[in-house]
Amino acid sequence: MPGFRAKVVDAGPFALSAQEDRLHNYELVVVIDPHVVDEEVPDAIERLVRRPIENRGGAIGEVDHWGRRKLAYPIRSQLEGNYVVTHFQMAPNETKELEQGLRISEEVIRHLLVRKEE
Repeated sequence: MPGFRAKVVDAGPFALSAQEDRLHNYELVVVIDPHVVDEEVPDAIERLVRRPIENRGGAIGEVDHWGRRKLAYPIRSQLEGNYVVTHFQMAPNETKELEQGLRISEEVIRHLLVRKEE
């Protein structure tokens, strides 16, 4: 088209595509080690789930603590664990760091992060 000019801006390594800057809906299930005393579970949820999501620009929708449940099969020689289900929104490029933190935590015996349909 005559007279049409596109302005090109280079954002360098911090450039986000339109897909990456949108917040997506996620569901996170975390199984916390049963050796964590029941009175300390809310602190563990804050430290392991809430704070990492909020620090990465996420928005917590709902945190549902199911309590101590029997596992379907032993994990790390444990037969039960404290289940926590969290619904939240986060940019997709932040989920890897969130999962990495859960993976290295000794208090988390298993986790599952699933992107929910929009």
